[in-house]
Amino acid sequence: MTLRSALFLPASNPRAIAKARTLPSDAVILDLEDAVAPDAKTMAREAAVAAVREGGFGERVPVVRTNGLDSPHALDDLAALATTRPAAVLIPKVDDVGTLTTARAALGPDVPLWAMIETCRGILSLGAIARSATELGLTALVAGTNDLAKDMRLPSPPAPEALLPLRVQIVVAARSAGLVALDGVCNALDAPERLAAECAEGRRLGFDGKTLIHPNQIAAANAGFGPDEAEIAWAQRVVEAFTDPAQAALGAIRLDGQMVERLHLAEAERILALARQ
Repeated sequence: MTLRSALFLPASNPRAIAKARTLPSDAVILDLEDAVAPDAKTMAREAAVAAVREGGFGERVPVVRTNGLDSPHALDDLAALATTRPAAVLIPKVDDVGTLTTARAALGPDVPLWAMIETCRGILSLGAIARSATELGLTALVAGTNDLAKDMRLPSPPAPEALLPLRVQIVVAARSAGLVALDGVCNALDAPERLAAECAEGRRLGFDGKTLIHPNQIAAANAGFGPDEAEIAWAQRVVEAFTDPAQAALGAIRLDGQMVERLHLAEAERILALARQ
């Protein structure tokens, strides 16, 4: 599954949902939490359920973010989604395995869970959360950088270096359990250079993609988290080199003046698969 771009949109906005079915984002996250006013929670839930049942998202992955489990709306959200079966349910403010266990019990056994890591407790629980992934049906970790910065009492806007090591921890935890890792949002809506830089940095840190808050951010995320022409060319050379009968049985070969091993072949094959998608 390719998840370079995951667009948040309020489930209470039918026009946004209709538009999302035509946008080039890899995932659409129908939000019941931050983007929805308190008096619109029930309406948003009903709209999200209707949208998932109606479908029409094509290759876009439909995900629903519930309210936090400390909210009076959360259990109603999970009960409604248990029979709706979106591609995944994103649980905000996952502090520990217990948060996911509660969500899983309310949601039932079949719908995949995504966990939003946006608290200090969540960072400290990453190892346990990753180890519970198979048992609890967890398939993705999402960096909630805005709330994490708030929980850390960082000045606004936070210094990038303050969150960088924590974002790396999220990637490490995700990789340890074979999960997707999505980077946090870019708050700047009219700063394409900043968005491009954040996407480039996220990819360097190992994230699969980025969560977004506006459709005009999709193109940058898709480009930033997709392989460029140089990477594709390198991957093709690696695959061709190991396909050569004279080298097919070797564990390591010389290519372009570098030692290339079979671990590089696996990465080259992943890059080419991503490029095809």
